[in-house]
Order: sequence, then structure tokens, then C-alpha cells
Amino acid sequence: MAPQHSQTYIRTAAATVIALTGALALSACSSATEEVDSELGFVAAEQNPDAEITVWVDAAREPIATAFAEENPDIPISIETYDGNAGGSGSFQTRIALFDQSGEGWPDVVFSSQTNDTSWAAKENAGVQAFAAPLNQGYLDESYLDGFTPGALDPMTVDGTVYGVRNDLAPVLLWYNQDLLDEFGYDIPETWEEYEELSDKLAAEHPGYILGSVGDSFVGTYVYYWGAQAPIFQLDGNTFSSDFEDPYSVAMTDMLDHMVDNGTLVTDSIFSATFVENYADKIVAMPGPAWYAGAIFQNPDNVNAPAGTIGAANPLYWEGEDQVTGNVGGGVWYASSHSENLDAVAAFLEYVTASEAAVELATGLPAYQSTADSWLAGQAESGFFLGDFEGAMSTAASSVWSGWGFPNFSPEVAYAEVVVPALAEGTPIADVTADWQERYLNEAQINGYETAQR
Repeated sequence: MAPQHSQTYIRTAAATVIALTGALALSACSSATEEVDSELGFVAAEQNPDAEITVWVDAAREPIATAFAEENPDIPISIETYDGNAGGSGSFQTRIALFDQSGEGWPDVVFSSQTNDTSWAAKENAGVQAFAAPLNQGYLDESYLDGFTPGALDPMTVDGTVYGVRNDLAPVLLWYNQDLLDEFGYDIPETWEEYEELSDKLAAEHPGYILGSVGDSFVGTYVYYWGAQAPIFQLDGNTFSSDFEDPYSVAMTDMLDHMVDNGTLVTDSIFSATFVENYADKIVAMPGPAWYAGAIFQNPDNVNAPAGTIGAANPLYWEGEDQVTGNVGGGVWYASSHSENLDAVAAFLEYVTASEAAVELATGLPAYQSTADSWLAGQAESGFFLGDFEGAMSTAASSVWSGWGFPNFSPEVAYAEVVVPALAEGTPIADVTADWQERYLNEAQINGYETAQR
């Protein structure tokens, strides 16, 4: 059941927008030079409650958008699928820039898999106000925004203004196959050191079984380096820095090279047919984000593990160091500041984050607290996952390392262009870290950041 405040929130938003429309009669093409309304925090277009809203989603979010359309037949909606800016493709920013140039055509809502998109979506472009509408300056009700898990909206907050709502949390934890651990006589590793030690035992005693993959750009960057507190992707004000010589960075590079060499880390993408065919039943343990729950282990097209075999444990950390972890995305919904039907946009945002459908269609840990509680309760009741699933998820969600940066470009692109080809050729990661770092620094400079190489 949706939170009790939902209908009140929608009515409040509607009243605000209608009042502003009558008082201001603002134009649809919002210029950054027009007077910003203090009750919204942006220049609103002239509102039309019958205007169709256009929503961009990736394939995974299409079901929740479709569910909204079916449950709200009175709201005209057009659902368009795109890549979700996956892998830092830049498609979201590129397409919005074209609409900024033409002064029309913007979508009303956009889902992005990249939390770093806020850094550009919150800025004006060529004299046109920022695409992302400020959400906590009077547009969305505070009681709704306060319902998100503490910290969930931090990556979308710039100078105290919230520019997007989080779809899900994606902290990294350790997934394990209890049947294989029992069969081989192994314990669940708790530290990166124990994880590496387990790799040597596994390689020697049960070759062919694995502890994960480094074939995806999000895994190499977010799961391993972010989780290791490696300062390879940091932002301080307008200064970007990347340090592959830091002890944490070196230790993680060495560990990954060692485990690739002994065969317990493979270079296949976890979404590839070869990975599913060769390793679906050979994963002994694997660090990965919360959304592996539905996208990997409960997915008929992926690992599709039998119920009662997979468990979730606390994130790995360096022995004697802070018990922190990485984060892999956790998609974001952006409302367009140019929308002509802000009421419908508000209703859509609440539906996809805080409704019963948001619980039923979630593949990972929802960012909205009540939705997360219901989803976790449902997982516990189903008995699909072993161990303290809820405890591990909660621990991971509250342990994400704060040292990672959010500039307006993705760390995944450089990994895909430099590291993945090197691994395919059998080249150790350590041999290409200089090129990897240079790629980051160059991209930062292209995007207008000062750089500091450490």
C-alpha cells in the first residue's frame, strides 16, 4: 500500500502548480535569465493538466512505468526506452543538449543508471535553465522526500538542493553459495585478505570454480576499487584527482591481478551468455551490488539460482581498516524543469519509488524507506536467500565509502576502453594503470575540471 501521505502530496503539488500557472503564465521554453519562482526554485513552463508526459526508461524500468500508465489512465503518458545511460554512455546528456539547443522537445521524466548525472543535469546549459528541476524548494512535498533512506539523496544534492530521487540503493555486499562452501569446507570470507586467500585454496583444490568477474566496467571500478577505498576517482570542489599509487589502490590492483592469474576471477561479463553457461553453477562467492538479488540470482536469464542456495553477507573490507564498501549505481529519476504537466510528473515520481508496485517490481533494495522495508520483508518471507539477508543489506547500505567522486563523467568508460582490452589480451591491470589514470585526467580536463595527479 502506498504511504498515507501520497494523496495529500499530490493535491499539494497540484495546488502549487495551478496557482503558479495562473499567477505567472510562464513560457514553455524556460530561459535561465527569466525570474525564478521562489515557490518552486525554477522557472516553470505554462502548465496544462491534460498535457502528455514523456518518460524515458531503460528496459528494466519499463514495467514500473507501464504499471503507472495502467493504474492512471487519466494521465496521458508516452513511455520511451533507451539505454539508461548505462556504462556512462553519455546518451542522456547528449540528447538533452540537443533539446536545449532547439528550445523544445525535452522529456518530462528521465531514469538514469548513473548517479553522477546530477553534476551536469543541475546546471544551466547555453543560457537554458538546468534540465533537472529542483525538488525540495517547494515542488515536492517534504514529507515525501523525508521518506527516503537517510543518505539516499546525497548524490543528487547540490548546495542543499535535491535534483533527483533515487530509485534504488546499490551498496556492494558479498554473495555466496552455501552449498558449495559446505561441500568444499570453506568459510565465508570477511576481509579482502581472506577473499584472496580463499582464491588460492579454490584454484588449487577446485579449479574452474570462481569468486567473481572483472569483465564489466562497473565491477572493476565500483565493486573493487571503490570498495577498497582506492582514491582513483575523487572530486574536491572543481578539482578532480586520481591516485593509483595509493596503498589501497596498489593493494587492490595486486589482488585482482593475482586472482585473474589463478583463475578465480574471470574476464567474462556477468551478463554474457558465456558467463551464464560456464559459471552459473560455479560461483562460490562474489562481491556485488544489492541489485544482484533480482538481476543475477533470481533472473531466469542469468544465474537463476535455486532457492535456498545463495546468501548475502556483510561487505568485504581491509583487515584492521574501516569497514566500508562500494556502490554500483542505484538509478535516479529526474523531473524536467521544462515540463508542462508537473502534477503528472510528481505523481509518477511518487509511484515509481513509494507505491506497492514499486515493492513488487523491485529487483534490488529500494531507496524509499517504507518500500525497502516491505521489499526486505518479502524477501525474508520467501526464504529465497540464506543468512541474515536483511542485516547484510542494511549493513552495506550504511557503509558506503564517502571518498568516491561524482564528476559529470563516468569512471566506467576508461575501464572499458583501457582495462577490459588489456585483460582480454592477458595483460595485468598493473601494467595499464598509468594509461587508465591518464584517461581519467584527460576526461576531467575536457569536462572543465582542474586536475591533480597524485
